[in-house]
Amino acid sequence: MRLARIKGRGGAVYHCVSRTVGGQLLLDEECKERLASLLMRLARFCGMEVITYCMMGNHFHVLVRVPLAVPPSDGELLRRAEDFYGRNGLLVVLARDSMKEHGRMPVHVRETLLGRMGDVSVFMKEFKQRFSRWYNRQTGRFGTLWAERFKSVLVEDSPEALRAVAAYIDLNPVRAGLVSDPKDYRFCGYAAALVGQKEIQRGLMSVFSERRWIAAAAQYRELLFAQGGVSGHSSKQALDREAIRRVMSQGGRLSEAEVLRLRIRHLTDGVALGSREFVNGVFHRYRSLFGAKRKDGARPIRGTPWTNLSTLRDLRVDAVGLPEIL
Repeated sequence: MRLARIKGRGGAVYHCVSRTVGGQLLLDEECKERLASLLMRLARFCGMEVITYCMMGNHFHVLVRVPLAVPPSDGELLRRAEDFYGRNGLLVVLARDSMKEHGRMPVHVRETLLGRMGDVSVFMKEFKQRFSRWYNRQTGRFGTLWAERFKSVLVEDSPEALRAVAAYIDLNPVRAGLVSDPKDYRFCGYAAALVGQKEIQRGLMSVFSERRWIAAAAQYRELLFAQGGVSGHSSKQALDREAIRRVMSQGGRLSEAEVLRLRIRHLTDGVALGSREFVNGVFHRYRSLFGAKRKDGARPIRGTPWTNLSTLRDLRVDAVGLPEIL
């Protein structure tokens, strides 16, 4: 079932995913650099917080927090617009000239700029379209670059939910066998934070409720590697899917880090992710989208250590069910 886009109330966190048309490996290193740079510039303009991201050869992941809407002053809005669109952008010129002459930004210009903020759908549309235009100019290509509307999962803004999703995102290149350590993959948020990307550092610090990056970095690295006992190699090769199924059927459990090295559809297709209370709250808010026989929203994520996390969509699969695509 394809659900309408589900959004949080006020401030909310989303895990967004989009793939290239046909799953083609169209995104080389230059493209991944461009995507990461565009993502951060657009987030600054929109006032959104990127917690982490990962740019792969045929898809990307973004974990983004949309804060409670606080309309910026004309001066702040102009500064953001200049930073993103440049000083010669049409809206920027109109806003700056009016502020010099009348001391305020034209209402229609202000409304146009504000309309591009605070909405994850608008944010992702702008992000994908801007990159597509750049990509098509660079390659002489025509037509659609992205396969479909982006997927999004509404994530509870809680440490347990955010840690699971952030680590899942940053371990993408490890699952794909591209690197043995995500710090060596420079197109993910974890690597960017390690080399000094302050915005991602702040995002990850918020996940671990830490005021110092060094403390948050140590906790995050422990989650990514130490608990799994498989540091130093790609466990996509080490963890055979059928072997995992046998272990799970016999009552064995994988560690959190081992689970995160697998493709977990619940984190990309689950619609909403968090505690039972959070997921049920989303379900009741969007009750009309579901069948009359359904009484509640929370569904377990089978076969994982996350006993306190649920999703809204019942995928009827174990978390270890499918391999990741590059």
